[in-house]
Amino acid sequence: MLEVIGVESLDALAAAAVPASILEPAGAGLQTLPPAASEHEALAELAELARRNTVTTSMIGLGYHDTLTPPVILRNVVENPAWYTAYTPYQPEISQGRLEALLNFQTMVTDLTGMELANSSMLDEATAAAEAMTLLRRAGKSRSPRFVVDADVLPQTKAVLATRAEPLGIELVEVDAATAGLPDGEFFGVLLQLPGASGRVLDHTALITAAHERGALVAVAADLLALTLLTPPGEQGADACLGTSQRFGVPMGYGGPHAGYLAVRQGLARQLPGRLVGVSRDADGASAYRLALQTREQHIRREKATSNICTAQVLLAVVAAMYASYHGADGLRAIATRVHRCATVLAQGLRAGGVTVVHEAFFDTVLAQVPGTADAVVAAARTAGITLRRVDADHVGIACDEATTPQHLVAVLRAFGVDAPDLAGLDAVAVDALPAGLLRTSEYLTHPAFTSYHSETAMLRYLRELSDKDVALDRSMIPLGSCTMKLNATAEMEPITWPEFSRLHPFAPQSDAAGLLEIVRQLEQWLVDITGYDAVSLQPNAGSQGEYAGLLAIRAYHHSRGETQRDVCLIPSSAHGTNAASAVMAGMRVVVVACSADGDVDLADLRAKAEQHGENLAAIMVTYPSTHGVYEHAIREICAVVHDHGGQVYVDGANLNALVGLARPGRFGADVSHLNLHKTFCIPHGGGGPGVGPVGVRAHLTPFLPGHPDAPGLGSGAAISAAPWGSASILPISWAYIRMMGADGLRRATLTAVAAANYVARRLDEYFPVLYTGEHAMVAHECILDLRPLTKATGVTVDDVAKRLADYGFHAPTMSFPVAGTLMVEPTESENLDEIDQFCDAMIAIRREIDRVGSGEWPVDDNPLRGAPHTAQCLVGEWEHPYDRATAVFPAQQLAGAGARPRPKVWPPVRRIDGAYGDRNLVCSCPPISAFSS
Repeated sequence: MLEVIGVESLDALAAAAVPASILEPAGAGLQTLPPAASEHEALAELAELARRNTVTTSMIGLGYHDTLTPPVILRNVVENPAWYTAYTPYQPEISQGRLEALLNFQTMVTDLTGMELANSSMLDEATAAAEAMTLLRRAGKSRSPRFVVDADVLPQTKAVLATRAEPLGIELVEVDAATAGLPDGEFFGVLLQLPGASGRVLDHTALITAAHERGALVAVAADLLALTLLTPPGEQGADACLGTSQRFGVPMGYGGPHAGYLAVRQGLARQLPGRLVGVSRDADGASAYRLALQTREQHIRREKATSNICTAQVLLAVVAAMYASYHGADGLRAIATRVHRCATVLAQGLRAGGVTVVHEAFFDTVLAQVPGTADAVVAAARTAGITLRRVDADHVGIACDEATTPQHLVAVLRAFGVDAPDLAGLDAVAVDALPAGLLRTSEYLTHPAFTSYHSETAMLRYLRELSDKDVALDRSMIPLGSCTMKLNATAEMEPITWPEFSRLHPFAPQSDAAGLLEIVRQLEQWLVDITGYDAVSLQPNAGSQGEYAGLLAIRAYHHSRGETQRDVCLIPSSAHGTNAASAVMAGMRVVVVACSADGDVDLADLRAKAEQHGENLAAIMVTYPSTHGVYEHAIREICAVVHDHGGQVYVDGANLNALVGLARPGRFGADVSHLNLHKTFCIPHGGGGPGVGPVGVRAHLTPFLPGHPDAPGLGSGAAISAAPWGSASILPISWAYIRMMGADGLRRATLTAVAAANYVARRLDEYFPVLYTGEHAMVAHECILDLRPLTKATGVTVDDVAKRLADYGFHAPTMSFPVAGTLMVEPTESENLDEIDQFCDAMIAIRREIDRVGSGEWPVDDNPLRGAPHTAQCLVGEWEHPYDRATAVFPAQQLAGAGARPRPKVWPPVRRIDGAYGDRNLVCSCPPISAFSS
């Protein structure tokens, strides 16, 4: 590769590509990293850290419950690279498996909640509630800034709501809906909880009706398992429903990752944030799935976007959907009934022992009144290996779940001083605690997706059938610019399923998580060393949330200095769309800075805008290397201009895979960055999520890092995620990556990624001109191939090339971002030369096909590119195209050299999908089997 690029060594490549003003000596700042460990050594260290955790039986509740993941799902989804290495399904023709799984998730949510439409996953329940709040504000007619929150809403949800509300000028009004009803005056929305944080179950129908009569919309945070027994919010009149699917087979994991959900009634579809899977049709008229309406809408709408969500929790949504498919309606109802029965027997035992049970109606959580003795009760339960929730000095909460056993109930009753409880006798007299008028009568999960896979054999084959429809990293390189689809090593992945990490409740005593918190501490310090910042918070559970946290830190810093007028955020025109959306969410005004012809930030325009808005300048958001894949030489000057006008510099860390070991944003002028652990640091994309987006800051911003009401001392800033350490259970992945690479390995990985990108640029430039390069004609870790002249000359579009790559067995690069009509290629350091060469050969072969269209040999509207992708069905039946079948379905065969092993054939399950048809005929839940009869 270096020979093709024209440099003698990786160090020479660094000197040629990276500006001397920011390039650091080898190993600078990374001396504190431990030397590289082998896989076995790293796993042994992680095992020792895991042993420092204490896994008790958690009966804390508060939205997090123990659950039993069916082993067939654990092995064939969570531990299967066909699922966890897949990317967001922006190429739907080779993503039909995960799209079907997500459609099942949406159907599961709409069925259980009684709503008409659900998106395909949120980050957690608290952020889903925040999204619901802003959705109700957009959709409603009330101009009031007030939002009513029931006192029985989960405390972590209240904290995140407060974070989101303040910059947007929303006033939160807390009321006890059960006793006080709705407040006086106007308000635009209401948030209720079912069941409440205290365990209380209420019929909200009358309250919802009253809110509607006063011009407000209502959202209900609901437990999906409880909804198998209770009348769903949609049938009570709610406008939106939200929550988490965690207890559907997804371990607590000390807070995540888990798939949240958000569902709405008819009429609010176009207000729904996040990703939405819809049903459309392909070129042959067959039903096919795709992302609908909101697909990457934050990239398109920028500061007008309704949300900054980019990463979702797709892998976890798949687990939850398959859990529902495996158990079906009857199985879920049986689990819920058993959970409820455990709670009613426990309540009966407490009452028999003289303990007051506060609520008569509950589902799984019993609130016990124990004046002055709550600490003693909790301590007694801990002695028996059970963790209860200390509500206050006089109350204890006990939450039952799928893993609760009779032995657990006996131990809990004894902790309350009930000696030798007779469970059989209690079970005989215990009365159900669900209000008779609130019992569910409607059916749910009747689609074959939830009635056909109740045996392990059937589920195993279904999961294999779906994964065979997809292209993930286990089948092909995924050369997506901006997204860094690199190796997710098996040794990095193995620890996330260990019970010492997966079965920890996020609100358990911190001493229970001593080993995991040591991983957090070490990882934070390593990221500090790598980035040059002074502190890092791991709480944000997505890159978008890291952006938001960084901007909130900047905002809080200015406010702490009395400069509340600073609300202008400068953003280059080339920036990732989430930047502008995050700035608006943080209460800032977006001012766009132009880019010059070479793709760099236009310094003259930057100076003019900084001068114009000097008194009000809050920050600039700049991606480095640039969104155009180039190391901009003026980055220090960009930082200086903003600092000179009193602003702060936010460097988007999306492209950190081109910086690690070479340059540190915290040392070349940046004040804050978010990092993408699901990009540079090997957490897998999982079909679109999970992600983790830590935020790093310089010392003056450290006081404003995210905090959390359940983790005093974590930080004094606002809560960003539901759990104190976000998606803590997957942090061992990034820990293991850094531990096994060491300082030298990290630097070599970066330079190898840069070498791979420049190699691709050199090989393809004469066929598809590289749009932007830096000094010495070098790119960073990705390059943009310009197809616009070819499109103008031949009519072949970037979409045609992307779909044709599937016929060659490759996932397409990023299409039309950051420049319409281009492909952005990022090969990463993880692909060997053979795979990269095969990709380049495929692109060159496609260029030859484009030339045949341009010469008139093939018509513009009927050629292998416009007809791509081609399915196995194309081998039979009528064939009326001017190109033959072999060219259509086996183009890669011509690429194999003498003695080379032919590339395995990828058979796309559907032809090219008609996106516009799907949006005009919006169907976002499982269609009837008759839809597939053709």
